[in-house]
Amino acid sequence: MTERLRRHRRTKIIATLGPASSTPEMIAQLFQAGADVFRLNFSHGSHEDHARRIEMIRAVEQKFRRPIGILADVQGPKLRVGTFQSGRVQLQAGQNFILDMNMAAGDTRRVCLPHPEIHAAAEIGTTLLLDDGKLRLRVLHKRGDHLLTEVLNSGVLSDRKGVNVPDVVLPIPALTAKDRADLDFVLPLGIDYIGLSFVQRPEDVAETKALAAGRACVMAKLEKPQALDNLEAILDLADAAMVARGDLGVELPPEEVPIAQKRIIRAAQLRGKPVVVATQMLESMISAPAPTRAEASDVAAAVFDGTDAVMLSAESAAGQYPREAVNMMDRIVARVERDEDWRKSLDAKRPAPEKSSADAIAAAAVQVAHTIGAQAIVALTESGSTALRVAREKPDCPVLGLTTSLAVARRLAAVWGVHAVTTEGVHSMTQAVENALKLARTEGFAKKGDEIVIVAGIPFGQPGTTNALRVARL
Repeated sequence: MTERLRRHRRTKIIATLGPASSTPEMIAQLFQAGADVFRLNFSHGSHEDHARRIEMIRAVEQKFRRPIGILADVQGPKLRVGTFQSGRVQLQAGQNFILDMNMAAGDTRRVCLPHPEIHAAAEIGTTLLLDDGKLRLRVLHKRGDHLLTEVLNSGVLSDRKGVNVPDVVLPIPALTAKDRADLDFVLPLGIDYIGLSFVQRPEDVAETKALAAGRACVMAKLEKPQALDNLEAILDLADAAMVARGDLGVELPPEEVPIAQKRIIRAAQLRGKPVVVATQMLESMISAPAPTRAEASDVAAAVFDGTDAVMLSAESAAGQYPREAVNMMDRIVARVERDEDWRKSLDAKRPAPEKSSADAIAAAAVQVAHTIGAQAIVALTESGSTALRVAREKPDCPVLGLTTSLAVARRLAAVWGVHAVTTEGVHSMTQAVENALKLARTEGFAKKGDEIVIVAGIPFGQPGTTNALRVARL
């Protein structure tokens, strides 16, 4: 069973659960089709829905004896206009339109914008994007309680459509009261990553990390231009990153999004932190059994860039073909990784090791494995940091991450190239080598006569002490 479920690719797949994928049978099918991590979207569904999904995921994990990661994606602040007397209005380019704090239903001249932070932060000339950027307004004049704007393009505006303000940092915390309640509920149930929306500054990440208190890693969703201005500081604090191209694509010009994606991936790789590319990857598979050629190329481009994981949203949560979408993602990723240009591309982008003995050992392990044609690098990893360091080097053989912690194994499910296994603790290098050889064989990575490279930290059981390297033959 374990051999059959070993992934023959390095890039991981995250699948969002929702109405189309919330039965034990479907979750098992998605896992078998290729999902390594499941995402729970707290913008939708009740606490009871999410608790049931977690229970089902953990049942699948037990059935297949493979650690599965869970990403709880919190909603973040949702900025919206109010309602209209007729439910919707037609706005014309060039007309004036007022956004105010009056809760009365709007008309063609005005509507409520119940967010004092936007009123305070907007300046004359600030651009406001409504309904995912379909309508653009420019601020002409501001008073304490209203903004007079010019409509820049004609279009329909209906009740409670979203508002984006790409030009300014809004003094709004990334975590809302709803997010805090959601995290209070879900953290004790055992999740592995928190998807943090609306990140603008490193302080947003610090606040969530304090709340998580080590119970889950924080994945900063990079979806605002302000986050790109503070990218390095945000990534220094976050445990992982997501290129959240939905809102990023609204707030940035379309031609800037691919450049931002590459920049975020590169910055995360330099720090050895997992990075996910998300949103609209196989969007047409919500309603069609096959993707467009452009979508297949989009997934392939992210894999060539060396992203740790690619993510499905509505495709697996609400689409008509959830299993087929995961299977298609799996096929595209596996095909790209068989291409010789993929390997050349990763080697060309490999970051220089940091000036630490742990990074030197990880880089040496990858070099030794390549030189001797090792079947796997076995990383004995208490906290996950040894496996992360080896994965950062993008070795040309699989990484077998051995850990005594199921929580660490689940977190490694999102990390490029790592096949995580929970195992008993070891107390000597001899024991470590024996254990590595045994698991390399039983997990299907090596057979008699094959060589493996083993990386560990001595003394054993102390996190963050990568300092030993061995070569062993089965």
